[in-house]
Amino acid sequence: MKTSCPACGAAFSLDALIGNEGAREAVMAALAIPAPLGKLLVQYLSLFRPAQRQLSFDRVASILNELLPMIAEAKIERGGRIWSAPQEYWAMALTEMINKRDNLTLPLKSHGYLLAIIEGYGNKAEAKQETSTEQQRGGRTQTGSAAFKSVDEVLGKPTQSKPRDGMPAHVKAALKPSSN
Repeated sequence: MKTSCPACGAAFSLDALIGNEGAREAVMAALAIPAPLGKLLVQYLSLFRPAQRQLSFDRVASILNELLPMIAEAKIERGGRIWSAPQEYWAMALTEMINKRDNLTLPLKSHGYLLAIIEGYGNKAEAKQETSTEQQRGGRTQTGSAAFKSVDEVLGKPTQSKPRDGMPAHVKAALKPSSN
């Protein structure tokens, strides 16, 4: 039975696939990919394929094995800094790369652009967190003057003012000047 990779175009029989060390490593690496990222990573692999050739299984295994530790640890290191890289960042960055494939110089040689995109997401998240922290330090909250509103006003419930009852008789009597 012949099989072919939809991303790299490599064609092998299943026997040859299992017998080839590079193919075996590629399959093992593919099995370690978190499910939500699997399809995106297969499409990303196609960005490394030379125009007139197939992507070798050794190269597929190498590419995946470079990414898997970063994905598993949910962090990347760039420019001497460690950036948070949750799976959502990976999914968004891979989607962005795949959508921009026509503007990229292919085949890709490294993961530099992908990691730069993830770094950008990390920068945005840090900036948002810092803005929130600074607002809290400055005594500003996102709800503004809501601290001075009643609970019903904050929750959007209409306030019903009860008509005041008259002053209790014992209070009136205590306040009434004595006529002695």
